Amino acid sequence: MDQSGISQVVSNSRLVYSEKENADGRREAFRKLLAFSQKDPAAFWDRAARELVWYEPWKKAMSGKLPGFRFFEGGISNPCVNLLDRHIEKGAGNRTALIWEGENGDTRFYTYRMLLAEVNRFANVLKSFGVKKGDCVAIFLPNLAEAIISVLACFRIGAIYNTIFAGYSEKSLKDRLVHFEPKVVVTADATARRGKMIHLKEKVSHVIPDIPSVEAVITVNRLGTEVEMQKGRDFWWHEEVKKASIICEPEKMEANEYGIVFYTSGTTGKPKGVVHSGMAFVVQNYMYAKYHMDHRDDDVLWCSADIGWLTMHIWGIAGALANGATTVVYEGAIDYPAKDRFYQIIEKYRVNKLFTAPTALRMLKSMGEEPLKQYDLSCLEVVSLVGEPFDTETWQWTYEVLGKKKISVNNTWGQTETAGSPLAGAAWLTPMKPGSAGMPFLGAAVDVVDHEGEPVPPGTLGNLVIKQPFPMLCRTLWKEPERYLASYFSQVDGCYYASDLALVDDDGYVWVVGRSDDAFNVAGHRLSTMEMESAVLEVPGISETAIIGVPDGIKGEVPVCFARLSEGVQESEALKEAIRGRIVEQIGKIAVPKAILFTEILPKTVSGKIMRRLLKEIVVKGAATGDMTGLEDPAAVAQIEQLVAARGLKK
Repeated sequence: MDQSGISQVVSNSRLVYSEKENADGRREAFRKLLAFSQKDPAAFWDRAARELVWYEPWKKAMSGKLPGFRFFEGGISNPCVNLLDRHIEKGAGNRTALIWEGENGDTRFYTYRMLLAEVNRFANVLKSFGVKKGDCVAIFLPNLAEAIISVLACFRIGAIYNTIFAGYSEKSLKDRLVHFEPKVVVTADATARRGKMIHLKEKVSHVIPDIPSVEAVITVNRLGTEVEMQKGRDFWWHEEVKKASIICEPEKMEANEYGIVFYTSGTTGKPKGVVHSGMAFVVQNYMYAKYHMDHRDDDVLWCSADIGWLTMHIWGIAGALANGATTVVYEGAIDYPAKDRFYQIIEKYRVNKLFTAPTALRMLKSMGEEPLKQYDLSCLEVVSLVGEPFDTETWQWTYEVLGKKKISVNNTWGQTETAGSPLAGAAWLTPMKPGSAGMPFLGAAVDVVDHEGEPVPPGTLGNLVIKQPFPMLCRTLWKEPERYLASYFSQVDGCYYASDLALVDDDGYVWVVGRSDDAFNVAGHRLSTMEMESAVLEVPGISETAIIGVPDGIKGEVPVCFARLSEGVQESEALKEAIRGRIVEQIGKIAVPKAILFTEILPKTVSGKIMRRLLKEIVVKGAATGDMTGLEDPAAVAQIEQLVAARGLKK
C-alpha cells in the first residue's frame, strides 16, 4: 500500500492550541470527562441523560451490543419537551429560539414560547388528520420556519417523520414516498433557489395518486402561486393552523421508539431508509453539540445545511434547541443573490457559532478576501463542519482569514447512520489539527482495522469501524432489517463498518481520507482520493477538485482529475502542468493523472459531498447509471457527461 501522499499530509500537520481565556480548568475537566466516558460509557450516558427531563426513569442506561442494542430502556420522555418546554419552564420563554430568513430577504423571529405555540398548533392539525404515535409524516419543504415546526410537531405527538430535499425530482420524491408510506405529506406551493421558482406542490400532486397511504397533503403558501388543490385531500397550512389550539399535550415516548427515517444514497441504486430513535437522538446530540460547539444559552448558531440533510436536524434543531440556543435558518443559496450573502447573514444576526461544510468554505476561499473585508465578523467564535475530508489549505484559510486566528475550528466526522459526530474535538478544549477529523468523542469507541478486523499501527491506512454502540447510532433500515445487517455488520465481526478509509496519527487523531470504494490501485500502489486532492488544492487557482481511478489495461487503474477554478482564473496548460507538478512533488509520478478536466460544476449531494462514484461511471460508461437521488443539482451530471464526451475519455 502506497501511503506516501497521505503520510506527508499527516506529518506536516501540527497541533494548534486555542487562545480562549480561562479555558485551562475546563480543558482538564473535559479530559477527565472524556476518559470517564470511554472507560464506563453506560455510566456516562446515564449521567448525560439525567440533564434532560423524563416522565419515568430507565431500567438500564445501556444494554446489548452491536448490532442489537438499546439505551435508557424503559425511560419515558418526549423530544419536543426537551427542545422547547424545558427552557420555558426555566424562565427562558422570551429568548429567541428561531430566526428565519428567505432568499428574498423575508425574515421571521420566534421566541421559545412563540415557537412552542406554533408547534402545538401544527401538532393538533396533524392529529386532526388522524396522525397518531408511530404514524408516518413526510416533509417535502425547503428551509422554511414551517419545516422546523413540522419536525418538532412530529416529535411532540410521536409521529415518525422523514424530510425530503426540496430539489429532488418527481422520481426521487416518489421513490421515497412509496417506500416510506406516509399518512400525511407536508409541502409548499413553491420555493425560490437562486431566483428560480421550484414548484413543490406540483410535484407532489403528480406522484400522490401512486401513494395510497397518503390521506392528506398540507401546503404552505410560500410564494402565492396557483396550485391544484383537490377537495378532501389538499389543505392550506395557514387555514388549518388558524383553527387549531396552541395547547397540545406531548406524547409519552420510550427512549428507543423510532422517531426519524432518513434516506441516504445506496451503492445499489436504491436509497436506504436509515432509522433513528427519537429521544435517544436528542440526548446524544444535546451532549455532543454542547461540547462540539461550546454551546451557551446566549449563542446564535447558524447551520447552513438544508432541512433535507440530517446535519440540520442534528445541529440546527436538536443540538441548538436542546442547549437553549438561537438557531438561524436560511432558505436560499449561500452565494445568492450576491456572493457575499454568507458574510451578510453572519454579520446581520451576529452569528457566533457556525456549522457548515468543507465545500462551502472552499467556495468562500475561491472568492478571495475582498468580499470578506466589507463585514465585521468579530462575533464568530466556533466554526464546525462535517461532510467530507477537509483539506489543510482550506482549514488554514478558515482559521487565519475568516476567523483571524481567534476562532476554534472543529472538523468532525459523521454519517447519516451515526447521526452526530463520534470523531471530533471539543471547541476550545482540545487542540486542533488541520485536516484531521479529531479523536473518538464522548462515549465513542472508534478504531482503524485491517480486513481481518485487527487494529493497524499508527500511520497505517485501514478501515474505520465503531466498536460499541452509542444512543444516536442507527437502529435499522426502514423495512429492510437484512440489508441493515449486510450493509454495516457483515464485514468485521461485532463492529459497525463505516466503509471509510482512515488512519490514526501519533497524537491519536484520526484522519478520514474518503470512502473505501474511492481508493484505487495504480500499478499495485494503493492511492486515496484525499492524498491526491490535497495536493491539487494547494495549486493557486483551484477551488475544488475530485479525483477518481478508472480502468487501465496496463496499470490496472489510473487517476483522472476534475478541477473547478477559483473566481477569475482561466483554464490553461500552465495550470495543468502546475497540478501535475504538485502531484509528482507530493506523491510521485505514479499518481500523475491520465487527464485533467476543468469544470464549472461537480455532482454533489445535498450535504456538499462530491459524488465521485458518478464521475467514475461517466468516464467508464459514458453516462451516470447509479443512484442519483441524492444530487443537489441533477444538471451537473449532464454537464460532466458532455465534458467527458468532448475529451473522448469514455473507455
